[in-house]
Amino acid sequence: MTVAVACASGGFKGVFVHGVLSAFESAGLHVDAYAASSASVASTGFAVVGRASEVGVEYWVRARQVLDRPGQGMSQVLIQCIESYAPVVRPAAFEPGRPRLLIVASEVVTQEAAELTQGGGARGLGRRLLVAAARGDRSWAGKHLERRIFDSQARVGEFQLNADNFDEVAYASTRMLHACDIPAWVEGKPFVDASYTCLCPAIELAELGYSEVVAVAAETGPLWRDLLGREPMPQHWGATPIDVIRPEQDPREFGVDFATASDEGLLAAYRQGEEQGRAFLAAQG
Repeated sequence: MTVAVACASGGFKGVFVHGVLSAFESAGLHVDAYAASSASVASTGFAVVGRASEVGVEYWVRARQVLDRPGQGMSQVLIQCIESYAPVVRPAAFEPGRPRLLIVASEVVTQEAAELTQGGGARGLGRRLLVAAARGDRSWAGKHLERRIFDSQARVGEFQLNADNFDEVAYASTRMLHACDIPAWVEGKPFVDASYTCLCPAIELAELGYSEVVAVAAETGPLWRDLLGREPMPQHWGATPIDVIRPEQDPREFGVDFATASDEGLLAAYRQGEEQGRAFLAAQG
């Protein structure tokens, strides 16, 4: 039996995901692979190196405090957070014996889209894509974006994730166009947030042959396969079951949303994640 954990995007709501990973870590659950999309990259990285519980909710509180500083937008918050957590994750994540780590990002594959996403039209495009998401219209993404999976076990040249590109992959995975004004590049290629093509990389783990996949969502309700479509995460992919852990109470009720949060709300959402993680493990026996 091999177990893989897929972690969904969700901005500050990702603190719930971190709580679940902390519960798994505290219980000693053996996880063979972790996969992250967007805001879950940091929490997943901490889990890979065995420090999710140690870091806990304080990572999210510090991230919110950066956003409170004058003149700090989401790009600045993300970059400063990566500068803070990457030195903790980067040296240990790629050591022998660590769980496999995969990070999803969306590559911009047309020149037309590259000029928009990496230039002054990015915010406007981002707002239009939010409208498209509300309609379940993924036609723009289908034409201009490709899902890419950076894998710590990939061979060199095949979207390998390593200590040298970890920081830029982490930023690329989290760069929402409507909120982030600094372009994302990985090895010279333009990228945008993972969630435009993959909200939670559970199917991607199932396709790699893991016996069981646990998908950790950051929101109540359906877990969609990507931000722009309306395809729910299936319960099975081939012979692999996909179990979804989601909040019972919407993090917004605690004052935690994608780009806003309070310290008290972050703690409440994190604790709910711990509780849901423990409940899941208890149900598994």
